[in-house]
Amino acid sequence: MKIKKLDKSELFEAFLISAYCFHIRLDDVEKKREEIENDKNDTWGAFNEDGKMMARITDFRFRFYLDGQTVTTGGIGGVATLPEYRNSGAVREIFNALLNDAYKKGEVISTLFPFKHEFYRKVGYDTVTFMNEYTLTPSALRDYRFDGDVKKWNTGDSVSDFLSIYNAFAPKFNLSMERSEEKMLEHLKVEKPYMDRRFSYVFKQNGKPVSYLIFTDIKNDPAAILQVEECAWTCRDGFNAVLGFLARFDADYGSIRLPLPKGIDLLRIIRSPRAYDIEKHTCQHFMVRVINAKRLLGAIRKPADCDITIKVTDEIIKENNRTYRIKGGNVTDSKASSTDLDVNVRALGQMAVGAINFDEALLRPDVTVNANEEALRRLFTEKNTFCWEHF
Repeated sequence: MKIKKLDKSELFEAFLISAYCFHIRLDDVEKKREEIENDKNDTWGAFNEDGKMMARITDFRFRFYLDGQTVTTGGIGGVATLPEYRNSGAVREIFNALLNDAYKKGEVISTLFPFKHEFYRKVGYDTVTFMNEYTLTPSALRDYRFDGDVKKWNTGDSVSDFLSIYNAFAPKFNLSMERSEEKMLEHLKVEKPYMDRRFSYVFKQNGKPVSYLIFTDIKNDPAAILQVEECAWTCRDGFNAVLGFLARFDADYGSIRLPLPKGIDLLRIIRSPRAYDIEKHTCQHFMVRVINAKRLLGAIRKPADCDITIKVTDEIIKENNRTYRIKGGNVTDSKASSTDLDVNVRALGQMAVGAINFDEALLRPDVTVNANEEALRRLFTEKNTFCWEHF
């Protein structure tokens, strides 16, 4: 088996593997060739002895927020193997090469949306509850009103209001993406809004943008479901504006599906006569992996008096197999014979981004606290997380 990073001439063959495996229907496949061959992300392939591409994976380039700053992040997508080559270990072999290359490129963490958690745990990823989705009727929001300005976004309009709101909102949540105007436009643009039933609104209070909402219909559903794709706010009035606007659809939709970041629990703050009717679904279809343990430990927020040693193990990226001393804001290699914490990268990823609390970490078999538990608790705290992106 040969593993390699694909060149431009091989990208279209990789796309065809995805089109086959992901049931993509295209009238004219060739129309996608130019777009595919101009992709700047790294795509990897596994080839058999006859030179046939068996499987492919793409590592997208992002910058994600972590404790208020951004770090270089990989986003794994397009993981696909032709049926005749499944169970051959092709994807595992690609990951072995891709993850080590990601370390050399300077990635700090890697993220993905898994089809199966256990599959990706084998290569060092573990679960993040990155949002919760609430199902409710519009009438459940009838106590909310917004009397400011509401403006529907149309193709060709500026994205500046949306981006300013997002830039105030996203840094508060770990694993949210740093966005440019181009990336913000990707979330707003739609070729046929009344065919695709996808609409975007910005809300202003005293002329200042305070929140936005992007939503669509659940197609062909007789219950008429309004699916919120994304929302963000800068203040309490902005959050209330989103809920108050959704309340206006009482005559149009039977229910609303509203995803919110993990850490903003609607059930704790909702003012509603029908609060007991609101359903909450925890979204666990997101995973994180440590790529560079030293840089990750350097990036997270640390108590000023922090002085602990951590031994990290990683089955794939050997450079992570070290003992680190965290003193104040600095992280250095250590030769200490005794450590405060022994941890595998699966658990370290969850702990560093705040996906689990310390008591949950203690229940994992790959976390061993030897000393300094109180200091470790202050370092590894549960944090708010969310990611609206798709890759």
